[in-house]
Amino acid sequence: MSINKVILVGNVGKDPVVRYFDKGVAKATFPLATSETYTNQQGETITSTEWHNIVIWRALAEVAEKTVKKGSQLYIVGKIKTRSYVDKDGVNKYITEILADTMLVLEKKQVAGAFIASDHGKNDVTGKNQINEASGTYTPSAGTSLQGKDNPPEGSSDPDSLQSNGPFTSQNEDDLPF
Repeated sequence: MSINKVILVGNVGKDPVVRYFDKGVAKATFPLATSETYTNQQGETITSTEWHNIVIWRALAEVAEKTVKKGSQLYIVGKIKTRSYVDKDGVNKYITEILADTMLVLEKKQVAGAFIASDHGKNDVTGKNQINEASGTYTPSAGTSLQGKDNPPEGSSDPDSLQSNGPFTSQNEDDLPF
């Protein structure tokens, strides 16, 4: 058995770049920064930042185009994918990407001194950190907790050749877990 799962909480480095392929299939890409801060032996505060290439497909990409901006804080769940390509000089290049299938736009709010992760107004007023994953399609009244289909192989622009583990399902706001 093997598992390829990534969970990231970070800040968007640039506005998403969205491209549309055959039959309206959308692909959004953007960099996401995750940082950690520590104090070294000399007492200096050191911040280390990692940059991740995020790739999102289909309806989730269309939502990212409308809701994600530079500086937005996101919760991302996906898998690591490394691909290769040949550059214009004929040199093989490799790139590691996070193929995201879940995205949650986080907002920082203070309630009784506690950090709250919210999805546009649906707050957990208990003062606990709360992150919810919703399955199904994005509906505007459901906030921004999203989960998409499996991602197609890189470079594929024919949506009929794309494999998925199942179709999106429609949900009412009352059916969502938050």
